Amino acid sequence: MSNDIETIRHSTAHLMAAAIQKLYPNAKFGVGPALPDGFYYDIELSEPLSEQDLKKIEKEMDKLKQQNLAYEREEMDIDDAIKLFKKLDQPYKIELLNDLKKHGTTNASEIYGGDESPSRTSEQASLSIVSIYKTGGFTDLCRGPHVDSTKEIKQYKLLKVAGAYWRGDEKNTMLTRVYGTAFETKSELDGYLAMLEEAKKRDHKILGPKLDLFFFSELVGPGLPLWTQKGTIMRDLLDAFIWSLREPCGYHKVEIPHITKKELFEKSGHWDKFKNELFKITSREGHEFAMKPMNCPFHTQIFDRAPRSYRELPVRMANTTMCYRDEQTGELSGLSRLRAFTQDDAHVFCRKNQMEQEINTCWNIINEFYGAFNFELTPRLSLSDPNNMNAYLGEQKDWQQAEDALRKVMKERVKDFVEQKGEAAFYGPKIDFMSKDSIGREWQVATIQLDFNMPERFDLSCINEHGDQERIVMIHCAVMGAIERFMSILIEHTAGEFPAWVAPIQVALLPVSTDKHLAYTQKLSSQLKEKGARVWVDDSSESVGKKIRSAEQQKIPFMLVVGDKEMDGTKLAVRKRGQQDTEDMTTDELVEKLQR
Repeated sequence: MSNDIETIRHSTAHLMAAAIQKLYPNAKFGVGPALPDGFYYDIELSEPLSEQDLKKIEKEMDKLKQQNLAYEREEMDIDDAIKLFKKLDQPYKIELLNDLKKHGTTNASEIYGGDESPSRTSEQASLSIVSIYKTGGFTDLCRGPHVDSTKEIKQYKLLKVAGAYWRGDEKNTMLTRVYGTAFETKSELDGYLAMLEEAKKRDHKILGPKLDLFFFSELVGPGLPLWTQKGTIMRDLLDAFIWSLREPCGYHKVEIPHITKKELFEKSGHWDKFKNELFKITSREGHEFAMKPMNCPFHTQIFDRAPRSYRELPVRMANTTMCYRDEQTGELSGLSRLRAFTQDDAHVFCRKNQMEQEINTCWNIINEFYGAFNFELTPRLSLSDPNNMNAYLGEQKDWQQAEDALRKVMKERVKDFVEQKGEAAFYGPKIDFMSKDSIGREWQVATIQLDFNMPERFDLSCINEHGDQERIVMIHCAVMGAIERFMSILIEHTAGEFPAWVAPIQVALLPVSTDKHLAYTQKLSSQLKEKGARVWVDDSSESVGKKIRSAEQQKIPFMLVVGDKEMDGTKLAVRKRGQQDTEDMTTDELVEKLQR
């Protein structure tokens, strides 16, 4: 049996559940999947858990582990499994089984929304067979795989307790979610725990409001951030930077409405796929509209507004605009998962013989953008799942052609790369750009998607050299993906110490005395602002020491203490963030440094 880290973590989740069942015999278990960096289990308990309880559960896990307990797999008829879990008084498992029986699907994770979902092969589906695992008296509905016995589980740690609605629906019971992690060695575990401590200091949900970039209002609602002046400056700077990279490559700005008739998304295929995640609006005349969850179907209409000659192609358009998705409350997380977010979307409409060049252009833009923040990118080829083509639009031959085209570009630019089956968008394969932040966490950032299906569904063509209608292809490219999500990554990557060119305030001017030095400081501020610098003057009556600490807490890149010497001299004593020493420079030299 495979003993990769995901299998170990999945097995550790079962060991934790077995320990919880020993300590809390009336516990009702939901799902407990492995995660990229650990695992969790959702449980209904009659009493809340504390940090001390986690230590108690860990001790019970240690006892069970030492018994070298086997992970025993058994396959049984779905009706027998329902009877078993009724006997065990596990209502959540019974609900999953009843849904699995009702839907009769082999892709159970789509129903349950978790990796722990029971799974059946096509042969098993026809026989109504599911698999269960038993460990240390704990019985779970699970597709596996697991380690052979508990002795193969090495290092683990329970991390925190949170609340989670059953199946992510706020109308359902609030369960207790226990998070943990597992590694093969103590050094790996210690390194991960140290990273978590550092991550707490960098949490964008804390740093963002602390730096006065964004906040959430209870009256506005969860998942709907409000951006302050400082945060808006950063958003505009990031968007302008991307536009400065796209414009020389022949892109044109377009704009679209925020709502549309449902027919647009029915034609694109998004309605059937995402109709439960759309915000819907019914007009007073009874017409049904949806708030846009993405931009691509609108852009097809801009392209298709008039007949196109092959000489006009490629047609490149870009649009930074807000989108909306009806995410469930339990799924929301800071800026990482929102109900309203801003996509920096670009779409290229081109011929098949132009697509490789256009993909390379998108790739160059992505490289330059992330290079400005010292992110190293690792591209991944995300493909369809050949065993589950029902989850995708279009013909398999078109998918094969699109995947081969992306693979060719990848081979030309990357020596070694990963191909990930099942990670494609539902309308086309893509290149996902992965990157690690400054404390080692991996993020999926930019994406390039090759789409043969939207042009087919919207009948997008050009008139070729022979006067015939020729089907075109569509390339989707998002550099930041969503500005909000990129901001969350950037805040945590830099711990709020942004590069000067994107910092909302670049220079803090700190007059020693408001009576004696404020007028000169304000004059200096005007000079710097005229040259394009973003300046803040601390005109409070606090001491210089407190003003310096205030500027440091705001993580402003440069600060200048303005006293008699500065008023009488031609150069400024500039102090860089995090440094004690100052550097003498003129205003022009300072502005040049800020821009550089």
